Formats: sequence, structure tokens, C-alpha cells
Amino acid sequence: MLLAFDTATPLVTVALHDGADVVWEGLAERPLQHGEQLAPLIDRGLRETGLVRQDLTAIAVGIGPGPFTGLRVGLVTARMLGFVLELPVSGVCTLDVLAVEAADTGVVDAPFLVATDARRKEVYLASYDATGARLDGPDVARPAAVATERPVVGEGAVLYPEAFPRATGPTRPSAGWLARVVTDERAALHDPEPLYLRRPDAAAPGSPKRVS
Repeated sequence: MLLAFDTATPLVTVALHDGADVVWEGLAERPLQHGEQLAPLIDRGLRETGLVRQDLTAIAVGIGPGPFTGLRVGLVTARMLGFVLELPVSGVCTLDVLAVEAADTGVVDAPFLVATDARRKEVYLASYDATGARLDGPDVARPAAVATERPVVGEGAVLYPEAFPRATGPTRPSAGWLARVVTDERAALHDPEPLYLRRPDAAAPGSPKRVS
């Protein structure tokens, strides 16, 4: 049983996959509360499917790009569960998951982009062929600098319609699709390390000033 979750966007998403298909999927009710909601959502999935943690055989986690705090919660949880339960942990670029879902559900049939919210009036962006295979990126950019007439999947297209007039779904990643991507080997698998495209907002304090 594969446990999959992604914390790269404001809402936590969790799923369980039995090797054939997704058997449970849940989405957090409140945004930007990753630390408070990830573990309860995992426990809920196990409880509602009648499983225990010892039934898990692998873990998949979205590695971003995304905000530092949210990614840290997901990746630390994935590494901790992998260590305690002695399970393999695979990381997948969150944009790749959105791309595979868009291609497999037929909302795109030509090369397209995936754009997610990077805050600071920027987007995380990558380009894909019609099958959902990544061609370029991911990068972080201002929407006006990467404006396009191609279809654009992801929340970035909804937030910046003037730059991405051909917005299409999905807008946010699904842990169910993350599980399918890993099970079917539809994207590159990585170590569970965060995919940061810029420095975190928080910075370590500098050396104290001398008092004269």
C-alpha cells in the first residue's frame, strides 16, 4: 500500500494506492495549516480504509517547488515515516503531477505549461509535451515575462489571466495522481529533498553588533 501526500500548495492532500488504483483520497479543509493537518489526514485515511501503518509498503511525497514551510512539513514527515517504518520514500516534482493529470484526463492535447503560485507576484513554471512529459523547467518568473497563448494548467493561470488567457484544470495537485505517477513511473523520482527555486523568506540573524 502506497501512502502519498503533497504539501507544496496551501491545501494538504493525502492518498492511499493499493497497486491497482487509488483507494482513498483526502484534502485538508483549511489552507496554510500543514503542520496541524497532515498527520490527522494520514490517520483518517488509514482509519477509513481499515489499515494500519504497518500495512504501508512505500511513501511518495511532492517535493515542490513551493513555499519553504509547507514543503518542510511534508518532507520531514515522509522521511520520518520512512525511517520508522523502514519504507522507501520517493519524491516527485509537484508540477509533474499536475501535468500527468492534465494529459491523462484529456484537458490538454498539445504542448502546455504548468504554473503554480510562487507568491511575490511570481509563478513556478515548467513546460510539457502533450503526454505530460516535462520539456523544460521548473523555473520561477513573473507572469508577464513568461506570458503565453498555450494552455496553462495550475493555479498560476487562474491568478494571472492576463498572462495566461488559456487556463485549464487541474489547478492544484492531487495526492491520488501523485500516487499514480509513482506507481506507473510517469515522472522522474527523486530523493525526498525540497525543490527550492529561491531562498526561503526567513533568514538567519546576522552577527550581533559591537557595543561601543
